[in-house]
Amino acid sequence: MKTLLCSARVADIKYIHALLLTAADKGRLLPRSLADLYRHTRDFYVLKEQDGLVVGCCALSVVWEDLAEIRSLYVREEARRRGSGSLLAEACMKEARDMGVARLFTLTYETGFFARLGFNTTDKDVLPQKIWADCVHCPKFPDDCDETAMVYRP
Repeated sequence: MKTLLCSARVADIKYIHALLLTAADKGRLLPRSLADLYRHTRDFYVLKEQDGLVVGCCALSVVWEDLAEIRSLYVREEARRRGSGSLLAEACMKEARDMGVARLFTLTYETGFFARLGFNTTDKDVLPQKIWADCVHCPKFPDDCDETAMVYRP
C-alpha cells in the first residue's frame, strides 16, 4: 500500500501515542505521555497510508546548540521491510542538516539499522545533555541501561 511521509499534525498525536505504547509494551521504547507528545508535535514526522492510518513515526529533538536526537522511531509490524523506518529517520537527518546541527544521536536497540544509515556506536558519556535531561528518569538508569548510543555527523 502506498504511504505518505509528512509532518505530524495535532490530530495525529493520539495515533503516535498508540504506536509508542505498543513499542513500550514490547520493551522497544520508553512510553511518552500524551501531554509530552502534544508539546512536541512539531518534532514528529509520520508515515500514513492512503486511508490516513499512521503506520510509523519518528521525532527530531534538538538537545543543545550542536546536538539533536532521533527518537521515538517506530513502525507498525505490517509496514516494516518496505523502507518505512529509513524514510522516517532520513527525514529527521535531512532536517538536522538543514538546521546546521553538528551531531545527531540516537539511543537504540536497532544498531544494524542505524549503522546502515551512517551512525557509529559511541559511549553514552559523550551525551551528558541527554543523560541528565531524560535518562535519569528511566527505571533502567544507570546500571541496567541496555540501549546503545550511536552518533551521526551530518
